[in-house]
Amino acid sequence: MRGVVTILVLCTIVLLSCGSKKNKDMEETEVLIETSMGDIKVKLYNETPKHRDNFIRLAKEGVYDQILFHRVVRDFMVQAGDPGLKPQGQSLAVDTNTYKYTIPAEIVYPRYFHKRGALAAARMGDDVNPNRESSGTQFYIVTGREFSISSLMELYSAIYQQKVEENFEELSRQHMKELYLLRKKGQREQYEELKDSILKAAEESVAQNPPPVFTDRQKRAYTTVGGAPHLDGAYTVFGEVVSGIHVAEAISKVRTAKERPLQEVVIKKVTVLE
Repeated sequence: MRGVVTILVLCTIVLLSCGSKKNKDMEETEVLIETSMGDIKVKLYNETPKHRDNFIRLAKEGVYDQILFHRVVRDFMVQAGDPGLKPQGQSLAVDTNTYKYTIPAEIVYPRYFHKRGALAAARMGDDVNPNRESSGTQFYIVTGREFSISSLMELYSAIYQQKVEENFEELSRQHMKELYLLRKKGQREQYEELKDSILKAAEESVAQNPPPVFTDRQKRAYTTVGGAPHLDGAYTVFGEVVSGIHVAEAISKVRTAKERPLQEVVIKKVTVLE
């Protein structure tokens, strides 16, 4: 009987250990961003592992220490992460060419979106970066603004129309030679008919695959705490602020010239909280 009890106890210990390990693996990593205007604590999502691990590695290597917030837009976001932008008088301690890489997009949408406090990866535009790969180092924190339901619907209409226009431009390029010849020959009526048919095809294509509508979670967030909904689904959101959003908002309100702060706002240190 004693042997049976011992086995049961051991099994219980093993199960508890496995459970503890599983819970630990599910925990989200927190990172402290100490700035010259106060501290911001963020958590990193496990559903975006490439971005999470990259951010952790850069923080531990000190790449983010003593760099500037280089782009600030009031009621929108604050951006940093360029290792080549140091406070005045400080020399570079790293080879910036080492960090000119990209990370494959991990856009987990609509679960993660650009609500106030979202942590997301900056990137080059779609025209040169159709796969929407992220910058290896640069990130931004959304401060945003609040929206009404009607303004969200207007924004969705604008996004829908933009997609139609993008489809129209792509289809027009496929008929570029034909359009050019009709125009050159002065066949105006045939030219306009072809353009109309291309536009109709673009509209039908978007109608079959429309942009996703805002979910109830998004509507609640954007009408209460605010954010930047026009970026949704186009950039990788890989974390969020858990404390110190007021610091990000204060940074977003500093005076700027062409979105560059006129006073230096410094990230003093980034620490992964174990």
